[in-house]
Amino acid sequence: MALRLRYVAGVSPAKWLRAWADRRPDLPLEAERVDEPAQLDDLLAGEADLAFVRLPVDAEGLHVIPLWEEVATVVLPKDHPLADADALQLADLADEPPAPQQDDPAMTVELVAAGAGWAILPHSLARLHHRRDVVAIPMTDAAPTRIALVWRVDRDDDDIQEFVGVVRGRTTRSSRGATGPSDAEPSEAGTRARSTRRPDPRSGARRTTRGAPSASRRRKRGR
Repeated sequence: MALRLRYVAGVSPAKWLRAWADRRPDLPLEAERVDEPAQLDDLLAGEADLAFVRLPVDAEGLHVIPLWEEVATVVLPKDHPLADADALQLADLADEPPAPQQDDPAMTVELVAAGAGWAILPHSLARLHHRRDVVAIPMTDAAPTRIALVWRVDRDDDDIQEFVGVVRGRTTRSSRGATGPSDAEPSEAGTRARSTRRPDPRSGARRTTRGAPSASRRRKRGR
């Protein structure tokens, strides 16, 4: 018996695989990458238990936990006039046709390299399919994509929930129903609060020295 995981290109599940192996050596986790157009096929067919997918998806009958956003980038030929830009907007590309979008991102990037136009891809995919003859530039006004963890409503048990806990950063002592920021991802406000409360040892020493009366001053007051 094993827990079966599917994930789309751009997701790197290695850290969760390691964490799961440490926590549940009795239940192997089998991970397999799938093409984005088929990202739900195995899950819906009962051939997978969980999947990392790129939203949006039809969520009927599924539990969906949105995780992180992916920055949108535009892929251009390396000799393109805008190839040296630090960032671009959609208006910068308005006069040029996009390359035909392919189901396989690698094919889309190949078309861009061949001069068929530009393409917008999540940063993770642009990095995965990077070539020397193209560049990937962040887009400031293109909508980001988002990765989510999904599983079927009728396939929800303690093993599934334990893996969900691993992904959300819950420790083995955390309850299944814990809410709020995960142990692995503290909130920015919480981090600032902890930093504010942490005293500077040097400044603390100076305050102690200034605030405590010297021995000679104590003797004068005692007279």
